[in-house]
Amino acid sequence: MIRCIIPNNNLKERSYIVEIFLGEFLALEYQLEVGSENYEIVVENGKKLTIKDTFFNKYPKELEYLKLENIPSRIEELDLFASSFFMLTRWEEYVNKNRDTHGRFLATESLAYKDGFLDRPIVNENVEKLKQKLFELDKSLKFKTKTSQLFLTHDVDELYMWKSWKHVFRVALGDVVKRKSLSLAFSRVSEYFGVQQGKINDPFDTFDWLMDKSESIGIKSRFYFMSGGVTKYDNRYKIDEPKALELIEKIKKRGHVIGLHPSYNAYVDVEQFKKEKELLEKVVGEPIEEGREHYLRFEVPTTWQVWEENGMKVDSTCGYADKEGFRCGTGDEFSVFNILTREKLGLKERPLVFMDDNRLEGERVFDEKNLIQNIMVLKKNSIKNKSSYTFLFHQNIFVLKEINYKDVYEAVVK
Repeated sequence: MIRCIIPNNNLKERSYIVEIFLGEFLALEYQLEVGSENYEIVVENGKKLTIKDTFFNKYPKELEYLKLENIPSRIEELDLFASSFFMLTRWEEYVNKNRDTHGRFLATESLAYKDGFLDRPIVNENVEKLKQKLFELDKSLKFKTKTSQLFLTHDVDELYMWKSWKHVFRVALGDVVKRKSLSLAFSRVSEYFGVQQGKINDPFDTFDWLMDKSESIGIKSRFYFMSGGVTKYDNRYKIDEPKALELIEKIKKRGHVIGLHPSYNAYVDVEQFKKEKELLEKVVGEPIEEGREHYLRFEVPTTWQVWEENGMKVDSTCGYADKEGFRCGTGDEFSVFNILTREKLGLKERPLVFMDDNRLEGERVFDEKNLIQNIMVLKKNSIKNKSSYTFLFHQNIFVLKEINYKDVYEAVVK
């Protein structure tokens, strides 16, 4: 059995990241010991790998490291364990309180963006470096066999484009008055009546198409539904209305996954989250185990604790609202760590790597070619480093006129 010896400070933090590396990512049996000056890993033949501690030894008191001024200017300043702990736990977001109007920590605030490695799964890179060093010491070591896996997810914020005659009338009026297009107004009205008469699908009803695409490459789509809320950003449909019930049954019948998309304020509200989860489970008729927060609202470590206390197994919120990339330094699922209670939780994070339309208002670039190129970089870097990658395409994004998201989606699943 491998022995891993760590310094006698920040023991819970060090134990966590060692378990992520040796236990979860490499699936090695190891014995953890305390008493070295740096990280020491001793393989069965007696050979030893020493990794110099460049971070935690500077802050030996519990939670002493949690200060804004302790964020490094370059990720290379940290040893591979500390840099990975930095990315996975998101302690950077706890000490940096800058937020946007929706209370979100933006990619542009992150070290990964400033240091130019947001498009790389740097935790996976670190794991591979450690793996190679250990293999050089002991060629008999057996590591976890791992390949990249694509997860296609769809947050269902709205079920239909045309909610009522009054709605289509308001939009058509805007076509005439603001957009000076009588033909567009007529097309809206015609479309509305076509939907009402059952001749065509509502433009937001792309669920069958999405499931067809997933099935064509042998994977399952994951549809995350809303089931409550108390703000203007919520309740765009009712989870127990006929349209929703029919859709849920169709998704279940085809063997795809249903998850929770908690309401705007539920990311820090245990009871609100519980209410919405229980209602969705009642409607679906089976346990709900995964999902993603609405508007990607996330607060470390509170949101993870809310999910943990509600018995959820997988969260997929940790992607940025303004940029694509590896917010947690990986696309793989990993056990999360509450930096304040200093405990590893049962909850897994499956980070979001790409979200459609993921640029803030005023910064959107509707360039299909560049968008596909950006996605391919993320996909290539994931495959190269054996990292999974989760993409989010809202099922209603395909009505967007400025860019052909169906072509983008085809490129993703190709």
